[in-house]
Amino acid sequence: MSTSLLRPPSLLRLLGAWRAQDSAQPAYRQLAQALRMLVLDGRIGIDVRLPGERELAAALGLSRTTVAAAFDRLRDEGYLESRQGSGSVTRLPTGRTDPAPGDVEPDSGANLLKWTHAALPAAPGVAAAYAHAVDALPGYLGDLGYDPLGVPTLRRAIAAQYERRGCPTSPDQIIVTNGAQQGFSLLLKWLAGPGDRVVIDHPTYHNAIQALQRAHVVPVPVGLPTQGWDIDAMEAAFRQTSPRFAYIIADFHNPTGRSMDPATRRALVAAATRSHTPLVIDETMVAMGLDFAPPPPVALHDQSGRQVITLGSASKIYWGGLRVGWIRADPQTVAALGRLRTTMDMASPVVEQLAVAQLIEADTGLGSRAAVLRGRRDHLLGLIERHLPHWRVEAPAGGLSLWAELPRAEATALAALAESLGVRVAPGPRFGVSGAFERFVRLPFTLPEAQLDIGVARLAEADARLHARQPRGRDSLDLALEADRLI
Repeated sequence: MSTSLLRPPSLLRLLGAWRAQDSAQPAYRQLAQALRMLVLDGRIGIDVRLPGERELAAALGLSRTTVAAAFDRLRDEGYLESRQGSGSVTRLPTGRTDPAPGDVEPDSGANLLKWTHAALPAAPGVAAAYAHAVDALPGYLGDLGYDPLGVPTLRRAIAAQYERRGCPTSPDQIIVTNGAQQGFSLLLKWLAGPGDRVVIDHPTYHNAIQALQRAHVVPVPVGLPTQGWDIDAMEAAFRQTSPRFAYIIADFHNPTGRSMDPATRRALVAAATRSHTPLVIDETMVAMGLDFAPPPPVALHDQSGRQVITLGSASKIYWGGLRVGWIRADPQTVAALGRLRTTMDMASPVVEQLAVAQLIEADTGLGSRAAVLRGRRDHLLGLIERHLPHWRVEAPAGGLSLWAELPRAEATALAALAESLGVRVAPGPRFGVSGAFERFVRLPFTLPEAQLDIGVARLAEADARLHARQPRGRDSLDLALEADRLI
């Protein structure tokens, strides 16, 4: 059954300049190819109903015969399924499979370069913050140490940080968690159950997708257009699928690195308010701005104070080993989450909370590491331009990785071959559902430049070997099947 309808304006935005006027290919084949790539890239999700032939022909300025021929071709290839009265629904050809879940795999040798984690070593000041926390600890030892909402000192520091970003917040709007991932799991348990739907921007953070699937919650992907977010498509998904909530990464999006502008933030909240869809906004990357600071939080545009729930974390900006995150919501929601949290793990460790409070109050941000990351980002972009010039990649304004687009749908096969050459990368399907994004790989620029040199050299060798072993004209389905064999 189709879970959402893609309306013509949204489809036109996704298609962009799909037709090459100087091409010898007929229009129906160009349209079929453009739609196929949108499905493979995950910009159009699986089980999405496309506009009717007559409606789409009018929107594109084509004859209905042309659109019908394109749809026929996609049906023959397995990318569309049409039923009387139900329209045409996107599919993937039989034989395509999702990658195995998880980011932890056995080492394939001591020389393996692990290039999958977009994270940094500890920031300067973390050790000093721990020392300060230990000095302050005696003042807390007379208490039980169980506070499911978090140590008041840290809750005040987090609230003050939101205030500095222009979003009025009180400590009773904050609950501390063991990292943002636990915060997301807590919200998922509170808001949704098996069989419920959750709208996600697509691609998105792979652990969020896995959390949804393990809870038997159905992710409803809304593809990201070439730039920004498609709020019309997002609102259509809200209306058509009645999701329990929407999960959106608005700040230096993982994996694309894009940042949502203020007007789009307002439009997103307005759309969610009209459809009564709670928004869970993931801000774990908010401090990772390299070219500019992010706009004020999405929650600023929530006039009711109950539409937007925000996830935050100390892991990306300070150190992953801290395992401290938080949720910002209205006080009633925070109190309810606190009661639910006591059934899971009771509370977060006090010393880590005090250390994070000290780091937040110091408010150093990325500091000198921003220049280091910019240098590594630009270095990696230069390496790709030099060694893999047929790849397409844009410089993100923030975040910790590049989202590189390959000419063909072969990311999983490439990743499998690259590992045999000593470098492990994350292929695009890890960040999507139903096997999407086979034309993408995520490449963090958190490694030192010498390691980036090695990584790109091995990737380029894998790319060359992969193409050398493929007969001319090999299609994307064959590549996916080869990926299965390689893995």
